[in-house]
Amino acid sequence: MAFYLKKTKLKGRTYLSIDESFYSHEKKGTAHKCYKSLGSVETWMEKGIPDPISYFQKEVDSLNQEKAAAGIRKISDVSPIRYLGYFPLKSILEKMQVKKYVDYFKLTNDFGYDLYELLSSLIYARAVLPCSKYKTFHEVLPNLYDTIHCSYDQLLDGLSFLGNDYEKFVEIFTVQTNKVFGLDTSKTYFDCTNFYFEIDREDDFRRKGPSKENKKEPIVGLGLLLDSRQIPIGMKMYPGNESEKPILRNVIDQLKSQNNVAGKTIHVADKGLNCAQNIAFSRKNGDGYLFSKAVKNLPGTEKTWVLLEDGFTDVKDKHGKLLYRYKSCIDEFPYKVEHEGREHTIRLHEKRLLTYNPSLASKKRYEINRMVEKAKSLTASQAKKAEYGEAGKYVNFTDKNGNKASASINQEAIDKDLKFAGYNLLVTSETEMKDTDIYNTYHNLWRIEESFKIMKSDLDARPVFLQKEETIKGHFLICYLTVLLERLFQFKVLGNEYSTSDIFQFIKDFKVTKGETKYINTTKSTDFIEELAAKLKLPLTNYFLTETQIKSILKRKI
Repeated sequence: MAFYLKKTKLKGRTYLSIDESFYSHEKKGTAHKCYKSLGSVETWMEKGIPDPISYFQKEVDSLNQEKAAAGIRKISDVSPIRYLGYFPLKSILEKMQVKKYVDYFKLTNDFGYDLYELLSSLIYARAVLPCSKYKTFHEVLPNLYDTIHCSYDQLLDGLSFLGNDYEKFVEIFTVQTNKVFGLDTSKTYFDCTNFYFEIDREDDFRRKGPSKENKKEPIVGLGLLLDSRQIPIGMKMYPGNESEKPILRNVIDQLKSQNNVAGKTIHVADKGLNCAQNIAFSRKNGDGYLFSKAVKNLPGTEKTWVLLEDGFTDVKDKHGKLLYRYKSCIDEFPYKVEHEGREHTIRLHEKRLLTYNPSLASKKRYEINRMVEKAKSLTASQAKKAEYGEAGKYVNFTDKNGNKASASINQEAIDKDLKFAGYNLLVTSETEMKDTDIYNTYHNLWRIEESFKIMKSDLDARPVFLQKEETIKGHFLICYLTVLLERLFQFKVLGNEYSTSDIFQFIKDFKVTKGETKYINTTKSTDFIEELAAKLKLPLTNYFLTETQIKSILKRKI
């Protein structure tokens, strides 16, 4: 409330006092009390103050200014934001009972910190706000509801320890995943990728090699094995200078051996896999493959088959809209393989499934036409070849008498790409699979590549500004475990009804701000959070959350 100057008339004199108004809980309203009694106006005039009311009003104003200044809340050096979106991962991790196995490392190591607390906190931090380890320690970990008790040096030391034995920790999580949730390894899937590092010099682990992103910096390779429902069950890292062709076979064998996998492994890949050596290896070991192939690069006879209208089956949605068309054939197809320094042609019995997607066709044509317009504009302005970028594939560059190069639009290349827009060819060793099963399997298995995409973008695994090999491996272990827990939440808890992007968006966005007595939930409302709140019976959509409610969210068993 506030101070004010009170004037009271009594027996012909005017008495003054400074009173304070305040809220009374007893009266449930405003009350008053005397702060300072001043005596009468007449007495102060006799003392030489000609206008006592104006004189003491200044004192009242000063008191109110001091009170206002004292009541202004200053910003704190501690953020009031608390991340809560990691609670599903926390619940699953606790359900897996991994802690007791991680704690065994304490028997032979004097850490000075809790290794399980460090491991779990780094997983949660990586999910809610992926960033550098320095920023993670100073800006993310303090804003988790569960506090961590370690120094920055201890964090790096712990990460190094985890990386040095990363395969042991992967094994612990795989065994517990199978025990608690169950794994189906009658058929497994494998893919590999690489991560580049923004450093100039190579070391023993980060080596220059064939990068999928066409980068020149040193890279590290990573292979990932998943069960039949795309749950990660194994990870293997290897130096980037080692070719994927022989490494691929060694990594698959190692991962299958470590995880006691005896069933068939399907090597899934994008258009980058056209390595006959790997295909032949898969067939020889009783494994299989499933990959896509660029239609425009097929031999002439196969291109003719692609463009024939005969044999297509239409797949429509419930409203009758065409989703895609498909047709297939089974035959023997030639592949060239190298053996003892000589190239040989082998013929493999496989199934090829051709699909045409009208939505994809429209998107591709738009992209092609946009690049063509760019090419025409650059050609008209006589731009340099280097300025064309990807649009350069629609341009013919020729030298004029060995001097200046001239450019002209390559209409043949444009027509070729427009003709095959929307078509995709799936190639598989699994000839007994139904056409729709092949299509659905491949389009479900984008999750394998998505697992790597999560590590590359959503989880910010690359670039990694860490120096020690063990610390780098520890970083990727944290990424792998984060993906594993998200997959278990997605498949085992939510029944695969929501996308990975929906889940990670919720994990990142669900946070609260601490107020005086309650927490304020400023998370944006979405269909996902509404449905998750109903499914888990938690107050995720409440604007105000109490300490008790937040604890109930973090302790929720799912």
